[in-house]
Amino acid sequence: MGFAELDVTTNFTFLTGGSHPEEFVARAAELGIGALAVADVNSVAGVVRAHVAAREIAREVAARRAAPLIGPPRPAHIPKPPSADVETVPRVIPGARIVMEDGFSVTALPRDRGGWGRLCRLISRGRLRAPKGACRLTLDDLLEWGAGMELLLHPPAEVTPHWRAGARRLVRRFGAAVTLRMAPRYDGQDRARFAAHAALAAELGVPTVASAAPIMHRASRRRLVDVLTAIRLGCRVDELGRAARANAEERLRSEAEMRRIFAGHEAAVERSAEIAARCGFALDDLRYEYPSEIAGSESPAARLARLAREGLAWRYPEGAPERVRAMLEHELALIGKLGYEPYFLTVRDIVAFARSRGILCQGRGSAANSVVCYCLGITAVSPEIGSMVFERFVSEARDEPPDIDVDFEHERREEVIQHIYERYGRHRAGLCATVIHYRGKRAVREVGRAMGLSEDTIAALSSQLWGFSSSEGLEAARLREIGLDPADRRLSQTLALVREIIGFPRHLSQHVGGFVITEGRLDELCPVENAAMEDRTVISWDKDDIDALGILKVDILALGMLTCIRKAFELIRQHHRIDYTLATLPPEDPAVYDMLCRADSLGVFQVESRAQMNFLPRMRPRCFYDLVIEVAIIRPGPIQGDMVHPYLRRRNGEEEVRFPSDALGEVLGKTLGVPLFQEQAMQIAIIGAGFTPEEADRLRRSLATFKKHGSVSEFRGRFMRGMAANGYDAEFAERCFSQIEGFGSYGFPESHAASFALLVYASAWLKCHHPGIFACALLNSQPMGFYAPAQIVRDAREHGVEVRPVCINASYWDNVMEPDGRGGLALRLGFRQIRALREEDARWIVAARGNGYTAVEDVWRRAGVGPATLRVLAEADAFASLGVSRREALWAAKALAKGGELPLFAGDLDGEGIMEPAAHLPAMSLAEEVVEDYVALRLTLRAHPMALLRHLLTPPDGSPPVGAEPARGRLTAASG
Repeated sequence: MGFAELDVTTNFTFLTGGSHPEEFVARAAELGIGALAVADVNSVAGVVRAHVAAREIAREVAARRAAPLIGPPRPAHIPKPPSADVETVPRVIPGARIVMEDGFSVTALPRDRGGWGRLCRLISRGRLRAPKGACRLTLDDLLEWGAGMELLLHPPAEVTPHWRAGARRLVRRFGAAVTLRMAPRYDGQDRARFAAHAALAAELGVPTVASAAPIMHRASRRRLVDVLTAIRLGCRVDELGRAARANAEERLRSEAEMRRIFAGHEAAVERSAEIAARCGFALDDLRYEYPSEIAGSESPAARLARLAREGLAWRYPEGAPERVRAMLEHELALIGKLGYEPYFLTVRDIVAFARSRGILCQGRGSAANSVVCYCLGITAVSPEIGSMVFERFVSEARDEPPDIDVDFEHERREEVIQHIYERYGRHRAGLCATVIHYRGKRAVREVGRAMGLSEDTIAALSSQLWGFSSSEGLEAARLREIGLDPADRRLSQTLALVREIIGFPRHLSQHVGGFVITEGRLDELCPVENAAMEDRTVISWDKDDIDALGILKVDILALGMLTCIRKAFELIRQHHRIDYTLATLPPEDPAVYDMLCRADSLGVFQVESRAQMNFLPRMRPRCFYDLVIEVAIIRPGPIQGDMVHPYLRRRNGEEEVRFPSDALGEVLGKTLGVPLFQEQAMQIAIIGAGFTPEEADRLRRSLATFKKHGSVSEFRGRFMRGMAANGYDAEFAERCFSQIEGFGSYGFPESHAASFALLVYASAWLKCHHPGIFACALLNSQPMGFYAPAQIVRDAREHGVEVRPVCINASYWDNVMEPDGRGGLALRLGFRQIRALREEDARWIVAARGNGYTAVEDVWRRAGVGPATLRVLAEADAFASLGVSRREALWAAKALAKGGELPLFAGDLDGEGIMEPAAHLPAMSLAEEVVEDYVALRLTLRAHPMALLRHLLTPPDGSPPVGAEPARGRLTAASG
């Protein structure tokens, strides 16, 4: 009747399994295995990968069968199947091996959708009662949640009375669903062991089933499995002992091999196919239901239409243009046809909650730059700015879910996350997982230690690696350059294993903000587990997995610049009585663009890097869409594809603007014939290279998974041939594909660039018209951006802002703006700038200040802070306004640390006590003050360190500097 492998352990049983789920599926197809069950330990994290691999093999086999037997060869764009003679498409059975704390181990395979839901609930129960990465289950849990599953009971090495009693309970509860799993150990005792297991099964009244229990798809992975075991156990491979694999036999087996291994127990081999036939559930049976978002008697469609039209009146108080009204009605009709109203309502409600709490947010993503999202308040970018039509993002033909990311202030995003949990419940909402994979440096570090390389050797190897996942740089010539012998056996084995382990999953982490929300129970769709962060729960699947299953997610992301902009708006409201929002800032201000053309962009969102500062004077942006291009062009895609200089030449009139064809002219018109956006790259593949929508979708997905699988280049030949067949220049085609590969590392769609460009303009406008307020908000939003507080303060002073030092009587925790006495505002540095001061102590100091402090001891008595805090304040020169120098304040703080007296016995009454004689402390030099400022505050308002040495470095008479060596030594000291 055939054979089905029902107990596969993939590398998603982290640091145990030696092969990817995709490799098991491909090998099963080659061996002619009709079904296999992916059953990782207390997890279903790898099941989707296997499911997608089987789906891809089915597509490849169907394409090959559709090709005529006689005639032209198979088209080059149809990938070859795993083997030329593969005819089998394995059916993937989702499951899990449930390992319990009381000694029982059972492979659970759902028979139907209900069984899958109970398996997910069972794993969730064990995961949620344990810390991240662990699972605590008992036999009682399985007895409660095991209905609707085929249960393959694993016999232990030693059958105890406790195990027998538990097994009988399991059989009484689930009857014919229980089978005793027999698996070989390849130790010469298998024949006797199988006989003993058959007798045990007869005693329990259950049948047996055969499994190879593979942890590798091929025997060649045996050494890697030992390395994974050593990493898991924290030892060297040489020290594994019995924990090492005795041989390479624990691999996927064909039916013929299984019949040979289980000679005399052939019925157990055949029974595997019978059990597989009863397990009819597949991941395609999952019907994801998004929350209905019904409010009272109003349907989602009616509510969305009402809110959108109300928003239209809000956005256009003098009446919306007819074109915008038509766009809104068109988008609402398309959204209604696809049934996506609840998704847009969910995002709108989350944004409305944030705004009700005063949390600044901004939507971006493929569907965010639409009239609907503009009217709902999800984005402040007018949809008239972009050039991409709504159907490219919410497409009836592609039947793809919309994509909206919402950025929130980085300091307050947690409020939004907890609101989602509270509104939907943790049984209906959870964050996606992120699978952490082995990359170059981590692979070298962990494999090197497991193989016994010295730390110096590991460091030398790591120093040769560049990039995210590359193992390039470990070739023989480079190794000789750093003093390593490529012929050394242990080193060569290590490097081979490093290359093999790259791309292996190591553990699950939480996604930065991708929420999956369901109408029913989320923990019946996928197991839920605790994240490392308190009050966070995540599902077992990452964004690629849920995308493959058609599950919607809402991205709740954090952005530091939003925190800065919101704080700047509050300062403007407080001091100038003007209430700004992102949508109401004065548009297209020439002064803002003049500032950006001068590359005066320190602290400005997205254009503050050295590369952007270098590019701004050449680009010379003069309108908002120029900022959209500015954001997108300094990216790996356009740079690697050599798109930057051609665009500049065409923009400056040095090169004629021309299009490869009229069709591509429609796609590339706004970017002067040079592809800069991810959407354009996809359109070139479809229009220029003749990709089908399915192929373009596969290309898009390969971009999303490039870092893990590096699969973009497999499309190169197909792309180049398609472009040539349609008459496009080979050089242009090569540049386009190079850009597509660049997008694999970092792609930027026009919709994202437009949303980010709005923040570029907002932050630049604030810097241009309110430089003091912008600097204050930047300092209060740290850490963020490229620049340290010292650089932000220096830039503010260069823009005419008066910056005042930290003061015990004038400063607050945050930096503030205060009247400068001349009708303007000065920036007062806050206590947060002091490196070692706690926020709690600073707030006590402010609360107890009253009419002001008069001495160091006054702060100690009234605020109740300790001498250590007073010393920190003294080191920051916070008592200067009291006429107390830094050294005098330190002296007073240290006196208190030695046991300062209580006020009643302070000896400050006439004739009472013995006063300590006043100490005459030498004044600090300017250089010493500057050094102490950098130590305490990481900035100084006194002088630049180089100003103290300039007279030594450039003598007035032009002669060589005198005492150059001492000058260099003093420069080091002055720089802190």
